Amino acid sequence: MKEIEEPLKQILERIKKAKQTLAVPQMEKEIKELETKSAEARFWDNREEATRVTTKLADMKKEAAIWNDLEKKSNDLLEMAKIVDEHDHEIIREIKDGAEKILIDLNKQEFSMLFSGPYDKNNAILSIYAGSGGVDAQDWAEMLLQMYLKFAEKHEFKTNILSISSGDEAGIKSVTVEVEGRWAYGYLKSEAGVHRLVRLSPFDADHARHTSFALVDVIPEIETETEVIDEADLKIETYKASGHGGQGVNTTDSAVRITHVPTGLVVTCQKERSQLQNKNQAIKVLSSRLKLLEEKKAKSEIAEIRGETISAEWGNQIRSYVLHPYNMVKDHRTGTETSNTKSVLEGNIDEFIESYLRDSIARY
Repeated sequence: MKEIEEPLKQILERIKKAKQTLAVPQMEKEIKELETKSAEARFWDNREEATRVTTKLADMKKEAAIWNDLEKKSNDLLEMAKIVDEHDHEIIREIKDGAEKILIDLNKQEFSMLFSGPYDKNNAILSIYAGSGGVDAQDWAEMLLQMYLKFAEKHEFKTNILSISSGDEAGIKSVTVEVEGRWAYGYLKSEAGVHRLVRLSPFDADHARHTSFALVDVIPEIETETEVIDEADLKIETYKASGHGGQGVNTTDSAVRITHVPTGLVVTCQKERSQLQNKNQAIKVLSSRLKLLEEKKAKSEIAEIRGETISAEWGNQIRSYVLHPYNMVKDHRTGTETSNTKSVLEGNIDEFIESYLRDSIARY
């Protein structure tokens, strides 16, 4: 029946176009190569590299399977539509319902086509810094951390807190989180900038309204040879790792702070109990930052990847979260807003991310 055949043909065309755009055929070729590599006898000798390969393999197989499944379901429905009798209303309804479900999934999956940057598929390194606003700002920084951790969980991203500095009374002064998963950077790059909170302060005896700021910085994790870093250019310091609230993670100087003297870049890591492991993780993050500086030497080009270096204070915010005297979250770059502040702080920020990505494409 042409009435139901044509919509299915259009869906199939969209799926095929998306598979070409996302290079699914090349992805499937790489999957076979990685499967061969993972089957080698000495594959797990380097556990860190093996874990990276198996994670990448699982992500790619999942993505390829989604698109292949959509194509197969569409082809099956199209074959049914070609032979169904026009009086068989039950089968026709089944085909139409199936097409609607495929269309919903297709619209959802086409979101990934908004990711066009060279590092969008990479893991992300997300850092949050409390800005002006005292203890309220430090509490706000922790609220943002929880928001992003919940967002990552919803998208099945793995998170590792690399370093965290607790606030004097509450909250956190700063935190750096590694977010692992395909498209992690593509999703989170839109979050870089100043986030502003307006609420009745729980830390004010008069319960007055306060405005707080926090700066979010996001960079992609880039696979690069760490050996290119000259140890002579590094200032390496160790200190006791501490968790939220100042409680000791351990009593040894396992936390590591590395300063790249020529550029002034500073990276810290305290997630592991081993000083060597923390040093290796910190150098890995430092390598990503140096790679960006190497590739994007001009200030305007660097801004395209990680945003301008700006202060976390009034006038620089990319998004405002108002909890009093009304409820509203508004992105000042796109105009996207919602009154459901609770949902946003629970990690449901996809609407803001999608509007930012679509707006970016429209501008360029």
